[in-house]
Amino acid sequence: MREIGVGLLGLGVVGSEVANVLLQRSGRLSEQVGASVTLRRVLVRDPHKSRPYAFPTELLTINADDIFNAPDIDIVIELVGGEQPALDYIRRAILSRKHVVTANKEVIAKNGFRLLSLAAQHGVDLRYEASVGAGIPILSPLQQDLAANEIHAIRAIVNGTTNYILTKMASEGLPYEQALQQAKDLGYAEPDPTNDVEGIDAAYKLAILASLAFHTPVRPSSIYREGISRLDPKDFTYAHELGYAVKLLAIAKQRGDAIEARVHPSLVPMDSQLATVDGVFNAVQIEADLVGTLVFYGRGAGGRPTSSTVVADVLTIARNIAMEGIIKPRMELNRRLTVVPMAEIETRYYFRLSVLDQPGVLAQIARVLGDNRISISAVIQKELDLVAQTAQIVILTHPSVEKSVQAAVSELGSLPLINKVGALIRVEH
Repeated sequence: MREIGVGLLGLGVVGSEVANVLLQRSGRLSEQVGASVTLRRVLVRDPHKSRPYAFPTELLTINADDIFNAPDIDIVIELVGGEQPALDYIRRAILSRKHVVTANKEVIAKNGFRLLSLAAQHGVDLRYEASVGAGIPILSPLQQDLAANEIHAIRAIVNGTTNYILTKMASEGLPYEQALQQAKDLGYAEPDPTNDVEGIDAAYKLAILASLAFHTPVRPSSIYREGISRLDPKDFTYAHELGYAVKLLAIAKQRGDAIEARVHPSLVPMDSQLATVDGVFNAVQIEADLVGTLVFYGRGAGGRPTSSTVVADVLTIARNIAMEGIIKPRMELNRRLTVVPMAEIETRYYFRLSVLDQPGVLAQIARVLGDNRISISAVIQKELDLVAQTAQIVILTHPSVEKSVQAAVSELGSLPLINKVGALIRVEH
């Protein structure tokens, strides 16, 4: 039986699970491949660090050359995270003519096109299924199973940390800061949660999804991004009364010769499948012309779910090696679609305004919205504060253009009878 050697870069939460699967299930995995799949070396910073599994010390190395220069290593798994040194490691592996598997969404979102081209030049494979949904297989379906479809839209919940925080705010009425602290205490949020709560992580994942779905380069920098840190628990209550849940959505839609690509909090109807995705779970909803609507749902983070797709990518490459053929997943970027500026996006909106409880307030609000060609769908008054003599006004609009809405928000904020525009959340159907 042919031996296929594997080198692993990084032995953190995900790396430890991947190493454990490769070691403990080597016989079963080898039977599936038709060749012996063997973990040979693991690059670590500290060989003496305490880890959840007891790994043979002879596997561990602090010298990357032991992996890149090893003739008996065919596949390199990159799990160090971050853009650097991960990007350099992947390039070095490809230049050493080793196949690569990675779960690194930042590297793939920013550099995937160039890395895939480099891999093709050197006759090796680069796979990255775990870079978007961890344990949820979504990239392979986009590249293979849905290849005959025209993709119309993607709506996705692709960050478990933010989804956990929003679930707690909705179900328990927790303020953002308290829900975030719970997420940190449970290990769902990093000590510095910026990438998660400000939508950066979701934007990386949307860039990958949109590029594959619409066959056009989509850079993370071209995606509009808005995080969850300004959300208030009362908006979850009001949204629920109106028949909506609040989720951080990654949205991509085709609009003729252009696409929308945006990440922001959204109101989604309570009867939609995305509204029921709670806790750390993720979901990707695909709308296509032939199959209609599909939803891919599961655990979008964590060591064990991510190890599932990482090892699956390893096995795919190993089978191709065993059969002496390479089937490379490609980003077929044969279109050049522009990303629509956020100012030109049209959708529905939810406003929450803190206003003085005086006659004429609604008339002033209606005038400002009307002047900006914004049509009102519903208006309700909430929470009368007798001491401060203020009330909360909640407004839902018909489809309106973003630049008009932003102009109206600015004008409303300057009216004497309006204390504050407390919230502006887009509505997604």
